[in-house]
Amino acid sequence: MRVLRHLTTRHRTLASNRTLGLMLAFNAGAMNAGGFMAVHMYTSHMTGFLATLADSLVIGEFALVLAAVGALWAFMSGAGTTAILVNWARQQHLEGTWALPLLLEAVLMLMFGLLGAALQQWPTPFAVPLTVLLLAFMMGLQNAVVTKMSSAQIRTTHMTGVVTDLGIELGKMLYWNRRGTPPAAGVRANHGRARLFASLLGLFLVGGVVGAAGFKHVGFVWVVPQAALLLALSLPPLLADLRRTARLRD
Repeated sequence: MRVLRHLTTRHRTLASNRTLGLMLAFNAGAMNAGGFMAVHMYTSHMTGFLATLADSLVIGEFALVLAAVGALWAFMSGAGTTAILVNWARQQHLEGTWALPLLLEAVLMLMFGLLGAALQQWPTPFAVPLTVLLLAFMMGLQNAVVTKMSSAQIRTTHMTGVVTDLGIELGKMLYWNRRGTPPAAGVRANHGRARLFASLLGLFLVGGVVGAAGFKHVGFVWVVPQAALLLALSLPPLLADLRRTARLRD
């Protein structure tokens, strides 16, 4: 429990940021791929939704326009919710500053896992079922957690950026510095960053395979163990905050 508490405490280190980022990349890959099996949309892919919005406006497919607007709104709302929760927790000097949005994500994942079939039949004004908006909201919520925590150094759902950053580091590795080039002017790859980006990609992919297989063979309930892991990550610092509050009241 102490290790889990360390991953979501307000006192951050590079190691804890990277470890939590890798765990959440796996979670994002699983939710994204499993969600596709459920709703036939990749709900973390905002570039795709923006492209759909533009194309659909031109060809007059207004149901798709509404769907894209709904997904974009839900994703941004999730990111905004993280900002509200984190900034409020900072002002309260809570140990669980980063645990609050993860706790909310865990609760929403439980809702998706236990009530997903019913939510799939629940219509919305955006021409998509509630499950689509729920998944997009969770993706925005989670991506904002690690983005804010790491000062935008790590992202868990935006694999386009991760692939770009990895490609940059690979290009630096292949760059030939001419003999006599001053050390300060030489091109050097950051191998630590390259390993991090490769690990994020790998865990997103593994999570996707696990998520797709889980949904195919188990159904919506496959997300319950993932939700339990997020609960285990978020509850220890929040419980510490509750105990501290109780002592201050006494």
